[in-house]
Amino acid sequence: MAQRGFALASFRDGGLWRCEPLPPSVLDDLGVLLSALRGQPPEGGPFVLASVDDEFFLMARSHGGRIDLVLSDLTAAVEFPLAAQVLDRLGEDPPEEDELDEVWPIGELDLFADLGLAEDEMEGILDDLDAYPDEMLETIFDRIGLTEQYGRALSLSRAGQR
Repeated sequence: MAQRGFALASFRDGGLWRCEPLPPSVLDDLGVLLSALRGQPPEGGPFVLASVDDEFFLMARSHGGRIDLVLSDLTAAVEFPLAAQVLDRLGEDPPEEDELDEVWPIGELDLFADLGLAEDEMEGILDDLDAYPDEMLETIFDRIGLTEQYGRALSLSRAGQR
């Protein structure tokens, strides 16, 4: 079943950051999302994100041969195959029944430390129970200095879904 949401790739082009929409097919399969990441220019640690059904998002960032992942809420793995694939790749178990009322970010929370977003700040953003995933993403892109690029790519992504 195709998920609703959006996906973006962020990369440096000539020393400047760009954000571009990705096709919706990446929302269903971690392998496809990671292939999209590997297709970006390697300069500066490109990254991709997928935001699914206003429930969760994941980010993957390339650091040379290593790919770091962040999943905004591991409890999404119970309902969404993409989140379950992330848990599997990270070697984590799905949440227990009594843990489903909590929101648990998982992965490399220092993903953007080199861009000025420290691990504890990322944790604070992801622990905000009142924020929706799109609000968390806006905060993250603001903190790493890509607000304009993110807004443009998000508009293009949403226009392409109509």
